[in-house]
Amino acid sequence: MAINKAHDEFHALDMAQGWEVPPGYPAGIQQKILSGALDEANRRGSRTRLLRFQPGVFTTKPFVHEYWEEVYLVSGDLTVGNDEQGRGGERFAPNTYACRPPGAVHGPFRSDDGCLLLEIHYFDPA
Repeated sequence: MAINKAHDEFHALDMAQGWEVPPGYPAGIQQKILSGALDEANRRGSRTRLLRFQPGVFTTKPFVHEYWEEVYLVSGDLTVGNDEQGRGGERFAPNTYACRPPGAVHGPFRSDDGCLLLEIHYFDPA
């Protein structure tokens, strides 16, 4: 199965536009899709996105999904494993990375000062 992404050479990204709140996320977390598309219902596709947290924003429940996820913390801080009030967890600094297989439970997440993540999501080829 081929990856369905366009050939896209180096170009400047408009970091001011094209952001949206992903379904199920609080308003202070936004994504910008860079390439591809993920079809979760049919378990196919691949996407690369930026995900940014505004300062002080946190999620309250762990995440689990049926695709692979690779995450690189570009800038800011990210705390993993906070409680429903945003307290606790382990804080990470830039240049940290995670690779999660389908079905891995992860989060919740918080950022005290805000952060920018680069994420790649994909399904195993059939």
